[in-house]
Amino acid sequence: MLHGVSLSVVPGEFIAILGSSGCGKTTLLRTIAGFQKASGGAIRLFGRDVVNMPPERRGMAMMFQSYALWPHMTVLGNVGYGLRLRGVPKDEIRSRVAKVLAMLNLTGFEDRKVTNLSGGQRQRVALGRALAIEPEILLLDEPLSNLDAKVRIQLRSEIKALQSRLGFTAIHVTHDREEAMTMADRIVVMDTGRIAQVGAPKEVYDHPNSPFVASFMGAENTLSLDVRPSGSGVEVRADEAPPALYSGEVPVGPVTAYFRDDVASLDDPNARVDGSIVLPGNITQRTYPGGHYRYVVAIGNRHFTVTDDRYHELARPVGLRLPLASLHMFSNNQTTGGNHA
Repeated sequence: MLHGVSLSVVPGEFIAILGSSGCGKTTLLRTIAGFQKASGGAIRLFGRDVVNMPPERRGMAMMFQSYALWPHMTVLGNVGYGLRLRGVPKDEIRSRVAKVLAMLNLTGFEDRKVTNLSGGQRQRVALGRALAIEPEILLLDEPLSNLDAKVRIQLRSEIKALQSRLGFTAIHVTHDREEAMTMADRIVVMDTGRIAQVGAPKEVYDHPNSPFVASFMGAENTLSLDVRPSGSGVEVRADEAPPALYSGEVPVGPVTAYFRDDVASLDDPNARVDGSIVLPGNITQRTYPGGHYRYVVAIGNRHFTVTDDRYHELARPVGLRLPLASLHMFSNNQTTGGNHA
């Protein structure tokens, strides 16, 4: 169910609708496409309300997670299917399909059955079928989620390059944060049928407007702080650390700070660093996922994850250093938005 969703998309823009399962992102996409009936409101395409139009008259094409290809047809038959439905002559279909396949590096595959293709090739065929009808808007319903990591990254780049080259508008539903960040001009974060935040990837990542968005964008570590006015700035206190002065704009009073693993670092437990708080603790776990170490640091009865390039021994006393400018701080009485650092 959707609740008061309002979103404007600029022609030629790439929008990623990002959210967890059940948040309403696929419902929104299917409503835009016309596969799901809207109970109210309007869907305007270049000023024309299409909310009561059938899907085939909306000037849109859709890519599905499941490919949705005809298994008994060849690549030519699948890519040209929408053109055939529109009564395009056979010679023109073959010509337009050839151009599309050339863009997708599938030249020479025209007569091959889609059942004989790899997952990545099948998804290229599905993309080709959508592009062949030259849609004004391309809707993508998690089309890369069934592919292995290497193919998924390659197709991300190819879809984005084709969208930039051909200039169509793209609305892409995904639960993958990295996919949304790397492909979209703007991200729409959804939560329980509502839009939680809209913005450029860097804006949403660096300046989440609520605890939900901060956590969803990877800031899963939380810390209770007390912020008090002090001179021209504020004094930030944590139970386990000496107070630190900060001149940035943050809510005053009891706050919860959200932060990602990579903004924290390991220091001397007695260090005092301007603009940072340093929490004394002990290393309880160490893993090496590649390129850096990932540590779990125990501070009192709390555990925090942190990435660090250096090797540290287990059980070693350390200081968990947190730059205040990198923390997303929200007042404890805030539930949906407000000031943050």
